Amino acid sequence: MSETTATKRPPEPDWSTVTAEELVAWRDAENAFRASDAARAILGEPDPGAAIEWQEITLPDRELPVRVYRPTAENGRREVDRAGLPLVLHVHGGGFVGTAAQCDWANSHLAARLPAVVVSVEHRLLTPDSPLAHAAADGWDVLRHVLHNAAQWGIDPARTAVHGESCGALITALTAIRAREAGLRLAAQVLVNPAVDVTGAMFDYPSMTEYGYRPTPAVPQLRLVQRLAAPAGTDARTVSPLYADDLGGLAPALLLVPTQDAVADQGRRYAARLRAAGTPARLAEYPGARHAFLTLPGVEPQAATALAEILGFLRAALAK
Repeated sequence: MSETTATKRPPEPDWSTVTAEELVAWRDAENAFRASDAARAILGEPDPGAAIEWQEITLPDRELPVRVYRPTAENGRREVDRAGLPLVLHVHGGGFVGTAAQCDWANSHLAARLPAVVVSVEHRLLTPDSPLAHAAADGWDVLRHVLHNAAQWGIDPARTAVHGESCGALITALTAIRAREAGLRLAAQVLVNPAVDVTGAMFDYPSMTEYGYRPTPAVPQLRLVQRLAAPAGTDARTVSPLYADDLGGLAPALLLVPTQDAVADQGRRYAARLRAAGTPARLAEYPGARHAFLTLPGVEPQAATALAEILGFLRAALAK
C-alpha cells in the first residue's frame, strides 16, 4: 500500500440506495483521500519520533496488511535492548470505510511517547459479503500472531494493550473478551467513541435521537453499518460486546466518549456494564466533541487532550 500526495475527496453516495459496487468504489476513493498528504490538515501530522511502515502478516488462511509504528528515539532503542517494547494493538474505525493511515497522528504519538510498538490492523471492511465477524476475526488473529512472534516484533508480550475507535473500538472490545476466554492477560483496553451495539436497538438510545442528524447526519450511515455488520440471524453476542454474557475479568478499560455523538450512550452503558461485572472502567466524557474526534486533530481541539489522557492511562498500565 502507498499514500498519494494529492487526492480529491469523493462526494458521499446516497446511503439509502447505494449498491455494493458503488459502496466499494466510494470507499476506495475515500480511503485514498484519507491516506493522502491532502488529508493531513484534518487528520494531523505524524510524530517525527516514530517510523511508520506497512507490513503484510501471513495468517493461516489469508494475508492481512498492518500499519506499524515504532519509536525512533533513543529511549525506544534502550527498552528494546532491555526486554522488548510494549505492544499496542490498534483497530481503526469506519465500518464500511476506513484505513489505518487515517490514525497516523495518534498512533505515531503513542509509539514515540510511550514508547511502544503500535500495530494497526487493516481489517476487512463491511460489505454484503463481509460481515463484522470478518473484521473481528482480523483483530483477534493479528493479536495472536504478533504475540506468538514476540521476539521477531521486538515486543514484550506481558505488556500488551488494545485500542480502537468507533467500530474499531467494538472490535477491540471483542478482542479483549476473546483474550480473557483464551487465558491471555491484557494490560489495558482503550475504547474511543465506541459503537458496541450493532443490533436494531442501536437506534433507540437517547443520544441517537439527539445527535443522529446533528452536527452531521449519522443515522443513514449507521443504518447501512447495522445491516452489513449483523445480517439476519446473527447472534448479537458475537458482534455487540454490550450483549456479552460476562464482562468480568477483562482488562481495565478507558472509555472516551464525545458528547455530541449519536453513539455516546453506547459508551456510557458499556462502561456501566463493565463496572457492574467488576472490570475497572474509567469513563471520560468530552463535552462538545464529535464522533471520531481523536482522529481529527486538525478540526477537533479536544483531540490533543484525549491523546494525553490515553498516554497517561497506557503508561501506567504498561509500566513494568
